[in-house]
Amino acid sequence: MKNTPTLYDWVGGNETLENLTKVFYEKVLHDDLLEPVFKNMSAVHTKHVAHFIAEVFGGPPLYTQGDDGSHGKMVAHHVGKLLSEEQRKRWIALLLQSVDELQLADDPEFRSALVAYLEWGSRIAVINSKLTDNPLQQDAPMPKWGWGVPGGPYIPEE
Repeated sequence: MKNTPTLYDWVGGNETLENLTKVFYEKVLHDDLLEPVFKNMSAVHTKHVAHFIAEVFGGPPLYTQGDDGSHGKMVAHHVGKLLSEEQRKRWIALLLQSVDELQLADDPEFRSALVAYLEWGSRIAVINSKLTDNPLQQDAPMPKWGWGVPGGPYIPEE
C-alpha cells in the first residue's frame, strides 16, 4: 500500500478515540475490580487518555502540547498504584468490549496493532505501578505505534 494511513487515521481520528474512552470509562466506573482505581479520576481524564492514544497512533500532539503531557507524565500516574494482573486483564477486556460495541475498525491488522499496544502499555503500567519512583524523565518522548508486520491494513482486492 503506497499511502499507508496511520492507526489514528484508520480508527477515525480524535473524535472516535474520545468517544471510545468515554464509553470505556463508563464501564470502568461500574466495574467492581476497576472502580476503586479510577473513582477519583478527573473530569478530563477520558479526553487525556484519548489524546495520549491518538498521539501514540500517529495523530496530532494533543497530549504533549494541548494537555501538557509526556510519556513520563503518563507513567507517573501509574507509579505506586499497585495494579494487579487481574485488573490489567479486566481493563483490556472492557476496552476491547467498548471497541466492539462502537464497531470501530475491526480488520485483523488494526485489531492486531491495537491489542499489541494495549498488551504492551498495560504491562508497562503494571510494572510501573509497583515502583515508588518514576523510571522516566517528565519529558520522556512519546511512544509511537504503527502497523507492525506485515505493515498496513487489510484491504481486499475487488
